[in-house]
Amino acid sequence: EPLVGANVYLKGTTVGAASDEEGMYFIKVADGTYDVVCDYVGYATSTQSVTVSGETKVDFVLTEFLFAKAIDVFADRAIERETPVAYTNVDKIEIENRLGSQDIPLVLNVTPSVFATDNGGGPGDSRINVRGFTQRNMAVMINGVPVNDMENGWVYWSNWDGLGDATSSIQVQRGLSAVNLATPSIGGTMNIITDPTTQKSGINYKDEIGSGFFHKRTLFANTGLIDDKFALTIGGVRKTGEGVVDGAWTDAWAYYLGAAYQLNKKNRLELYATGAPQKHGQRRWRLNAANFSHKLAKDLGYSSAALNDPLFAEQGLLYNSNWSGVSSSYQGNQFWDGEQRQRHADGYINESENYYHKPIVNLNWYAQFSDKISLYTTAYYSGGVGGGTGTFGSLGWDYSLKQRVIDYDATIARNQANIDSLSDGTHVMSSRGILRNSVNTQWTIGLLSKAYYQASEDLKFSLGIDWRKAQVEHYREVRDLLGGDVFFFNGNDFDSGDARYKKIGEKIDYNFTNDINWIGGYVQSEYTKDKLTAYGTAGISMIKYNHTNHFMQDTDGSEVSIETDNITGGQLKGGVSYRLNKNIDIYTNLGYVSKVPLLDAVINDYRSELIDNYENETFYSFEAGSNIKLLDNTMSLGGNVYYTIWNNRTLTQTDFDNTAGIEGLVVVTGLDAKHMGLELTGAYQPMNFARFDIAASVGSWENTSDANANYKPYSAGISDSAFTVYTDGIKIGDAPQTQLAASVTVFPVNGLSLQLIYRFYDNYYADWNALSRGNANDTEQSWQIPSYNMVDLHFSYKIPTDVADVKIFAHVFNLFNELYVQDATDNSQYNGYSANGTNHSADDAEIYPGLPRTFNLGLSVGL
Repeated sequence: EPLVGANVYLKGTTVGAASDEEGMYFIKVADGTYDVVCDYVGYATSTQSVTVSGETKVDFVLTEFLFAKAIDVFADRAIERETPVAYTNVDKIEIENRLGSQDIPLVLNVTPSVFATDNGGGPGDSRINVRGFTQRNMAVMINGVPVNDMENGWVYWSNWDGLGDATSSIQVQRGLSAVNLATPSIGGTMNIITDPTTQKSGINYKDEIGSGFFHKRTLFANTGLIDDKFALTIGGVRKTGEGVVDGAWTDAWAYYLGAAYQLNKKNRLELYATGAPQKHGQRRWRLNAANFSHKLAKDLGYSSAALNDPLFAEQGLLYNSNWSGVSSSYQGNQFWDGEQRQRHADGYINESENYYHKPIVNLNWYAQFSDKISLYTTAYYSGGVGGGTGTFGSLGWDYSLKQRVIDYDATIARNQANIDSLSDGTHVMSSRGILRNSVNTQWTIGLLSKAYYQASEDLKFSLGIDWRKAQVEHYREVRDLLGGDVFFFNGNDFDSGDARYKKIGEKIDYNFTNDINWIGGYVQSEYTKDKLTAYGTAGISMIKYNHTNHFMQDTDGSEVSIETDNITGGQLKGGVSYRLNKNIDIYTNLGYVSKVPLLDAVINDYRSELIDNYENETFYSFEAGSNIKLLDNTMSLGGNVYYTIWNNRTLTQTDFDNTAGIEGLVVVTGLDAKHMGLELTGAYQPMNFARFDIAASVGSWENTSDANANYKPYSAGISDSAFTVYTDGIKIGDAPQTQLAASVTVFPVNGLSLQLIYRFYDNYYADWNALSRGNANDTEQSWQIPSYNMVDLHFSYKIPTDVADVKIFAHVFNLFNELYVQDATDNSQYNGYSANGTNHSADDAEIYPGLPRTFNLGLSVGL
């Protein structure tokens, strides 16, 4: 049978072609002798030495590995011209050529309706948005295992630092996707595959440097597939840097192991393990645009009065208000991960650091019981240890830069002057303000099992279970006493007397444990005959939350605890694709999802109370599209439309009510929204040495209702306040609704690749918070961020040598140093300019500016 998309190339060069529908390929070369290689995922690589004289035909017969595509099947990877969903594949070469050691999501910015930024600019702090949905409503999976946080749905990319070096491919399915697990794949599914059987044998070392004194060293070793039975990949990464953004340094390690072993003809095992122990400085606070750049502020339309306001003094694009200097004479230790340590630098202290290690290990077993029945199962474990830092208590502040930063020397002096007496008469320096860790210690275990039954040549069925259990411990602890001996904290009901004076490393503020118990299942059928493929999936999920507060005493003297009922959700979805001919296929899919609420929409764990009237969110989705191949397969085009209704959205935000001077939790319920749009892709390679790609999307995403909200102060003894959020007609923010990415790649000589990528963003509305939308007289649209362009340049050259595979590479991001806004929040109560009486203009927002021109370059050597 013909293989479509087999990669045929001349060994040691980039000259090659992909096979078409009939398995045919064509490569134009001068007469001579060549080694011709044929690669196809799931098959053994074949190489032939060929003497070319005129037109020469070279056939390849490839041997398929048993279970070779099992990881793709298990991970529900879409298949070209069959699976009726909109998707994009990014292979290893594309990752190497474009990522440049950025966070993984940033490689997907050339995908329709996908928008990723580096957020505050700290390494690992990136975010991704698909079709206007944040990553809380998209499923991120590694080798088929979901890695979204089980409490809040978020994905912390610093946990997966170094994974890009081990990744074989990434597939993004937009929309409900064909994934059969009951994952939050409303916006889409991002599936990262790290398959050791697809790696060639050898050792590869890569050394990179970049902006912000960045230095990364990567070493990977691969056995390749040995005797069609065993494959092993191991690797390690070391990354350091002072950061492009001020104070956003990085100190990280990463490791990876992937192994596959064919026990016999009917059983195969795979083992994957990856983790990234790291710590890095963060820029957590968005500021007024004028604080970063007056030129940017002028471009945004600021008045001279706003620019002359001393609160908006210019600090520079890389300014970070979450770090400040300290006298080097202060040598106080800091505490994290169970022990006291020296801080990162003598001359300054980061208010905001992130430190975490969350390894994931999964063991896969693929069993072929008969020609018709197979079972794919994975058992996995993930355990996270670490947290983030901040302030607690009353600190001294420095306003000399017109932006509030911690005055550490003044705080230390004040702490040392504050003397308290203990019950035994001893005197201690009792700190009034300190640095704290917000610790998140967790473990997750899970079991996914999928059985497949081939009822006939055309019809197959699948059913599966998805069981997960997680326990997450949250508490704050004293990180740095800033000159004092102890810190007085009286918020623990079980403490009394001197026990309220806390030493470094002891717990403060809150201390609770959340348990999440999840069970789900699905049934699916798939029918493929001739030109038609159709599938249908029905799934159910049930979740239960438990909460225990270790600082709060119940009436019987025990710890306060909460146990919810089982909360049930489900999904129904299906689709059809039809191949009109060998060049054109069309598809459609639709679905309904009842999504169980996340923990923070059910339990206010800070106050240990159940949130009233929590309900499932519901989604209705429809999509239709087509793919076309033209000009003897040198051109491919794809297009699709989508329409998604999101009802009864629950939104939770921690916010600070400036009017009351109180921090609390805002819970918004009953919010409805509509997401619809058009997506287009295209690729054209008219000749061997040039390729053109394009991806475009136009969306219309907006809220379609007002909603109810409740403000729940964290301070004891203060009543909740209910209000209405006036959001009907307000655009969905946080991502541009019009996107264009176009690239040209040239291969002027063997081994040399140059790629220029142009990106354009428009119809981009600032995000908003609920407290800013509680005025019935203020229903003005959120601030629209001006459109902007970006150009990136990528270069690689494989040096001709018979000794090793040697490649030099370079990446320049934001080549023309564009000045732009990449993230924004509308109507900031902290950093907005209110003197002109407006609420939704540029000067009312708080932003992260885009990074200026940065570079990454390096050398890789493969043996």
